[in-house]
Amino acid sequence: MGPVELLHMSVFSQSFSPCGRFLAAGNNYGEIAVFSLSAALSPDASEASQKPILNFTAHDGPVFSLLSTDTHLLSAGNGEISAWSWAELIKKSTKAAWTRKPSYETSLEIPEINAMIINPKENSLIVGGGDNNIHIMDMETGIFKSVLKGHTDYIHCLCFKEREEEILSGGEDGAVRIWDSRTNRPVHCIEVFKYEECARPQFGKWISCLATDSDWMLCGGGPSLSLWHLRSMSPTSVFPLPGCQREAVFYQDLIMSVGEGPHVSHCLHGGTVKAQIPCTPSSLNTLALNLKNTEHRVMTVGGSSHQIDVFTNFSYRAFSLSF
Repeated sequence: MGPVELLHMSVFSQSFSPCGRFLAAGNNYGEIAVFSLSAALSPDASEASQKPILNFTAHDGPVFSLLSTDTHLLSAGNGEISAWSWAELIKKSTKAAWTRKPSYETSLEIPEINAMIINPKENSLIVGGGDNNIHIMDMETGIFKSVLKGHTDYIHCLCFKEREEEILSGGEDGAVRIWDSRTNRPVHCIEVFKYEECARPQFGKWISCLATDSDWMLCGGGPSLSLWHLRSMSPTSVFPLPGCQREAVFYQDLIMSVGEGPHVSHCLHGGTVKAQIPCTPSSLNTLALNLKNTEHRVMTVGGSSHQIDVFTNFSYRAFSLSF
């Protein structure tokens, strides 16, 4: 890849292998890079350890979403999802195990797939994107068995609330919709931009990040990042972060968030921003925590750069992997 491509590279997605020893990242050129975290974190790591063990083109357009199952890496681009066996990727083999397309109403447009999550109870894959709908695929058969309709604009993000078996979806229409995955029926719709304390009309109403932790939900985008109590359906804290947030996660007693600006924000549940940790990219799209094994417990952050920052302790950048 030439210097111009590197200059304009963005990392959109990442996922850790089931064993926690590898990281896959997807970029705007349709490439997936696989890094060995065990090599990069070893005491005698060299510069070469921070390069991919494998780099291949997976999709025509950007790799908007990556997700790992117990055996496979799932990648989503424009209108299609491909599965790659982790065992094969580690052996540097890049033949897709399968590729599937949701059934779209019109064959003219190829909507991007922005988000994928697994419903572990039903062993189904839930995907959302550019056609405003949520498509649910049975992982055993590969058949798309249902479509959830309600968003009036494209879907940016999804998360799953295991105890209630609820799907949460956030979209360009400014709504967070909550669905019962057992009946596929809508349960609630929260229009975040209508709450004065969250609204930022200058940024728009779109919701670009969602996360849940038991009765709590994080959401943000155009509106400020906010923490909601799902029983009362009201925002309890609004975080004073200046830009639009693209990914936020719960971690122990903290909330970690990335978006516009070159840092990871550490926030307390009460609404204060405790720290802002500097990063290499000037703008961030994706944050992931590898909590699968203590040996490779890292946070990785990617965005408008070919470099992915690795944090071994979550308060400073240890080194960067590079595409």
